[in-house]
Amino acid sequence: MPDNLPKPLEYRIGELLRVRGLLVVTAESCTGGLIADRLTDVPGSSEYFAGGVVAYANAVKTSTLGVSPMTITQHGAVSRETVLEMAHGARSLLHAHLAVSVSGIAGPGGGLPDKPVGTTWIGLAAGDGAWARLFYWEGDRRQNKLSSAEAVLQMLLDYLNGDRLLDGDPH
Repeated sequence: MPDNLPKPLEYRIGELLRVRGLLVVTAESCTGGLIADRLTDVPGSSEYFAGGVVAYANAVKTSTLGVSPMTITQHGAVSRETVLEMAHGARSLLHAHLAVSVSGIAGPGGGLPDKPVGTTWIGLAAGDGAWARLFYWEGDRRQNKLSSAEAVLQMLLDYLNGDRLLDGDPH
């Protein structure tokens, strides 16, 4: 890549994780593994990326990541509560320092009046707290997935750069 262009997020994240000796994992729903794909595009990423879970079905969110069925019933699969539980579950399951998560409605169908197509929650769990952010994408299915993966990587980079007020309400 030319020296005059900024490095992609996954390269900057990789450098910070490597230097700090941190391990990150993913819990993905609507992105279907795009976040893990981007992280593993970086040579040497096995030093700081342990793996991930693509929990597309709610049954996988509950059985593998430990999301409470009550959380999904009360708040829905696309909610702050669900992505935080997904991140905590992945972090615990894969024994990592950090976990990022995502759940959204990529489209073109599946939207509801209170959760239209493009609604996406992303989360991050670490030893010092957990945070979530809400986005409303307006692209097609592919663009919504790509935008979600980019937002998760940006959130991870923000965290690594010291921004602990990611949503103003750490858990």
